[in-house]
Amino acid sequence: SVLSRYENQITILSDYLEEFPETDEPVWILGRQHHLNTDKSKLLLDISARLWFTYRRKFSPIGGTGPSSDAGWGCMLRCGQMMLAQALICRHLGRDWQWEKHKKQPEEYHRILRCFLDRKDCCYSIHQMAQMGVGEGKSIGEWFGPNTVAQVLKKLALFDEWNSLAVYVSMDNTVVIEDIKKMCWSPAQSSSVAHSSAHLHRSALGQNKNTAGLCPGWKPLLLIIPLRLGINHINPVYIDAFKECFKMPQSLGALGGKPNNAYYFIGFLGNELIYLDPHTTQSFVDSEENGTVDDESFHCQQAPHRMKIMNLDPSVALGFFCKEECDFDNWCSLVQKEILKQQSLRMFELVQKHPPHWPPFIPPTKPEVTTTGAELIESTDKLFELEEEFEILSV
Repeated sequence: SVLSRYENQITILSDYLEEFPETDEPVWILGRQHHLNTDKSKLLLDISARLWFTYRRKFSPIGGTGPSSDAGWGCMLRCGQMMLAQALICRHLGRDWQWEKHKKQPEEYHRILRCFLDRKDCCYSIHQMAQMGVGEGKSIGEWFGPNTVAQVLKKLALFDEWNSLAVYVSMDNTVVIEDIKKMCWSPAQSSSVAHSSAHLHRSALGQNKNTAGLCPGWKPLLLIIPLRLGINHINPVYIDAFKECFKMPQSLGALGGKPNNAYYFIGFLGNELIYLDPHTTQSFVDSEENGTVDDESFHCQQAPHRMKIMNLDPSVALGFFCKEECDFDNWCSLVQKEILKQQSLRMFELVQKHPPHWPPFIPPTKPEVTTTGAELIESTDKLFELEEEFEILSV
């Protein structure tokens, strides 16, 4: 009964969504600039096109005997789903793809949605994320932080052959270019000297893409940077750099919010952050027999919430997607120009070479297993043990 009252309260609160004010200031949404005075409708269409994942109820119990709703504890997992879904939209449909109610969508769109349905056999379901979190020290039903969600997504992506993402989660506020390129290039190609010189040349020119639009051998990159932007409150010195990240064409927004209250931040207006709120409890939705999904409840069709950036909890995780190597090279240039130009405290570091005092970087690979679905979780014990040894060594 307590949970039921909590769910109803959240649903009522979510119905109040503030309209955008009249202003000449530009609005930035995931690398796209909008002007309220001239194209407010385009702005709202852009926001409603993002996949919106919220609390759900009446799905099959997690682990067979666990909760059948994630209301009250799954908000950060839902935000992680939203960030990853945006990466998959960019991967298969492009950043400029738009969603319209009742309009027929491509098969790739429905396939992306099916990855996140609340079923134990969907690769990024609440079931898979909650159970994978056990390896991160989180009990099922326990609240996640931004870094825990990032680690869970990194592990689950190893089993996702269709999307074939390279997920890099930075350590110690440091992004290592050498490690990312090592991870994103397939071993067969990166081992040849001829390829090395060719891909450096291609990197400089941004050319020689194959017919699929991907550089040969390059694995699309999901880059997540967990950060602590202060002690108890966000340090104002980071605000400008934080906002710059939403202007980058590679932006997937940020995970964060307030203690035990997660939001998916997708942009900003002035000194206010714009976010999608997962704190609405909806009923479980499954796919139809033909594979399509009734998707209306997966898109927020009202003006989104806003909050003052100074009210943000300092624990956040930035997300970026680089479909091609030239996208990553461009991102590095933007970081050097817009983030690292400041002489004061830097939000994070971008270095060319792997730090010599760190353990060697070994790109993660899919564990050898013969099972599917939720049973995959059990087969990753060895993966957890290796990561624990790595963390001990890094300390």
